[in-house]
Amino acid sequence: MERILFYSVLWFFTASPGWHYSLDEAKTIAHQEHRHILLNFSGSDWCGPCIMLRKEILDDSIFLKMADTALVLVNADFPRKKKDQLSPSQQKINNSMADQYNEEGQFPRTLLLNADGKVLKTWDGNPGVKPEVFVSEVEQVIAADN
Repeated sequence: MERILFYSVLWFFTASPGWHYSLDEAKTIAHQEHRHILLNFSGSDWCGPCIMLRKEILDDSIFLKMADTALVLVNADFPRKKKDQLSPSQQKINNSMADQYNEEGQFPRTLLLNADGKVLKTWDGNPGVKPEVFVSEVEQVIAADN
């Protein structure tokens, strides 16, 4: 039984796309793999709409399946609780992404970028749609960009 649980957990973590924390790294991957970038600004420990967006859309299997082949996922998190604070180097990276793509400090803010970092679509706040609808919106923008 333990072996089954181990392989189930291993499959889950290897089957789902991982989140990156550097836009430069994401751009490199996006160019190499001919993908787009989904950049999400969140407050993971204080922003209710951010938490719901992650739970209802970004962690959903329908979204993750599409992201696995079409996107490089980047999270710029801005936690407030002391126990959740980021390293100074990661905070600097996140601040740089915010300076470029989220000057207004909107949370959540999600952007679809091409591999060069050009903004193709922006969602301010939680879109409040089913994962299928969000995936369809992303796919339409990607199709129009190709």
